[in-house]
Amino acid sequence: MIHSSAIIEPSAQLASDVEIGPYAIIGKQVTIGKGTKIGAHAVIGDWTEIGENNQIFHQTSVGAPPQDLKYRGEETWTRIGDNNMIREFATIHRGTVSGHGETVVGNGNLFMAYSHVAHDCRIGNNVVMANVATLAGHVTVEDHVILGGLVAIHQFVTVGAHVMIGGGTLVGLDIPPYMIATSGKRDAKLRGLNLIGLKRRGFSDEAIGSLKKAYKTLFMAGLKLPDAISRIRAEVKECPEVDYLLAFIERSERGICRG
Repeated sequence: MIHSSAIIEPSAQLASDVEIGPYAIIGKQVTIGKGTKIGAHAVIGDWTEIGENNQIFHQTSVGAPPQDLKYRGEETWTRIGDNNMIREFATIHRGTVSGHGETVVGNGNLFMAYSHVAHDCRIGNNVVMANVATLAGHVTVEDHVILGGLVAIHQFVTVGAHVMIGGGTLVGLDIPPYMIATSGKRDAKLRGLNLIGLKRRGFSDEAIGSLKKAYKTLFMAGLKLPDAISRIRAEVKECPEVDYLLAFIERSERGICRG
């Protein structure tokens, strides 16, 4: 299960059925859970935790030092959950002491070829990053997000749950949950709700209807954002999805993309 040409640090802990391909390198204080497969020439950097049933393809780099000029080799971590697929030439870097101290990836994600997750990012579950999609440091991507090819996201941005971002989009502000965003003149621009994605994931007609009403009030009624939020709270009752949308907007520190 472990190729004779692989280089594995003595402090690494591997489950008994882990597969390691030719010329792969496993760094110090690495743990890899059962059912995980590491491809040829892959490099798993120091201080990396990888869960169960992950597929890490050839030529990937997981847990490498951050591309941060302040980093001085401190012990910081990369933590990968279960059932992720990390395709060839994708890169995921560990955290920094000035950030969270760790980069965290959840479960069931797909990182396509050449995608990049920088230091201190937090990725939820069931996220798809298409080819060459790139996250700067300290980015948060919530659950069920799809990032198209060549999407580039600025540091400290948060992308809300169930968002879809079209290929080639530059994102400098937070993207509220449930939305579609594509390229605008200078930054990403909201194009409406991710209706197909919401329906595929089983959102009720009532929830989608309430989200449509909230979207129109937020972005099409000509209201200032606080006034729009107050109106929605008065008119839309007992809808957790709308409550989450409004809470996301209110806690945004960078500001949100607009329609």
